[in-house]
Order: sequence, then C-alpha cells, then structure tokens
Amino acid sequence: MTITTDALNSENNPAQPPSVDTPEDASPIVLRLAETPEEILAAQRLRYKIFYEEFDIFPPEQVSAAGRDFDEYDPYADHLIVIDESIEDPDHKIVGTYRLFRREKMPADMPFYSTQEFDITPLIQNGGKLLELGRSCVLPEYRTKYVMQKLWQGIAEYLSVHNIDLMFGCASFQERDPHNIVDQLAYLHHYHTPPEELCASARPDCTLDLDFKSKEELDARRVFSDLPPLIKGYLRLGAYIGRGAFADKNLHCIDVCIVLPTEKVTGKYKKHYDRKNSKK
Repeated sequence: MTITTDALNSENNPAQPPSVDTPEDASPIVLRLAETPEEILAAQRLRYKIFYEEFDIFPPEQVSAAGRDFDEYDPYADHLIVIDESIEDPDHKIVGTYRLFRREKMPADMPFYSTQEFDITPLIQNGGKLLELGRSCVLPEYRTKYVMQKLWQGIAEYLSVHNIDLMFGCASFQERDPHNIVDQLAYLHHYHTPPEELCASARPDCTLDLDFKSKEELDARRVFSDLPPLIKGYLRLGAYIGRGAFADKNLHCIDVCIVLPTEKVTGKYKKHYDRKNSKK
C-alpha cells in the first residue's frame, strides 16, 4: 500500500482543527508503508537514535547490541515511514516512523502493546474494528507542522482503507516526574476524558497523589500550548485521553492513553480529498 499526502497547516489552538486547504508542493518528503525488511530495520535504527540516544537513556542489552529499537511486536505491525527523497544514503532516508497494529495481523493470544500500561477492556468490548498506534518518532529537524500533517493524512487514508472504527495508543511526555506536568495532566483530565464506554485507564496510575487544579483555575490555552506536539495533534482531531497516566521507567517518560473514534479523522480528511478531486 502506498500512501500519498500533501501539506497541511495548523495553529496552537485547542478549539481549532488543522487546516486542510494548503495546495500541494514540490517537497521531497514522501509518506508510505515500509515495503522491505531493510526499511523496517532502518525505522528501528531511527527509533533507537531518538528514544535512547537523543534522550540519553540506557537501552536494554539486546537493543543496545543491535543498535536498533525492536521488540516482539514489530513483526506484526505495519510501519509507516517518512522518507526524505533528497537524501541519497538509503540508510538515512527514513526520517520518521509510526507503528500500526490491526488485530487481524496479530496472533490471537497476543494482547495489544498498550495493555502493558493501560486497561483497554472498554475499547475491546466496544465491538468496533481497532487500530493501535505507537512508537512514533521524527528526527528533530523534521518536527514541523508540515511533516506532522503528512503523517495525519497518511493515517487517515490507512483508517479508511482498513475500515477502522477506533484507534488508540500511548503518547508520551518526556518527563520522569508527573508532578512536573501536573497542570498538563489536569487539563487532559478536565477537558478530554472519554465517555465510560471508551475510557481506558492507567495501571498503575501515577497521578493518584497529584493535587489537580480545578477546571476553572487552569489557563487552558496556556497549558495546551505546553503539551507535546503529538498529543496536541491528537486533540485537534478530537481525541479523548484515558483516565490517569503511566510512568514508563524504561523510557523515562509519562504515558497517557489516546482514544480516537476514527470518523473524526476520516471525516475531516475525506472532505479534503473530495474538494481536491472536484478541483481536478
């Protein structure tokens, strides 16, 4: 499957969705699924570079020896990759990646990756077709609105092709102590808690001893601007955030569970594609 996308713009505004009216350009950035074992290995090396080297985290022994981030889930994933076609070295052309899981591609007895951190029983019992997203990373110099929106357009097309009803996954704050992001966590709790039938919950929940401000005490716009770009991207599309947060001691980060009914994504981008096709 080849995914083709074009540029979108967005503003740091919790009430505004991304714009979908920017015309195509001649950018060398291409988005598609990995097609060869070599591309998957390159994506894993990129993950290692960002998750461990950039954030100065000591990796597990087998991961360190291989120089790539990998686990038992990789063989069952689709690996969405961002490629810079202007780079000649094939080992460095992949500048971003996202890991996608569909239930039908995984062994029947293999739980979703997120179950290591969250109780996702309500999502499984929902009955819809699920997609789990994770291991998202982009090289620092490519962390732009342009690349982020290309990723979202690619994911939207993937959702449509596979008739996904609900997507979910972990998104991270690069922070070890939840007390340092208490306002951000309070904001997510007050403004983006899902309905009970879609409410995943952290296990254990590292926010239980935090003293959250009330909704009225929070400066929502300021707090939103301080959120990680990936989480802001999810929220702009209408995502919910599950209950609580999980302290990942391996990657030294605080994870929250993203829950997003996919009609909010595919509906937005379907209008974009329909307008583009009508102009053609």
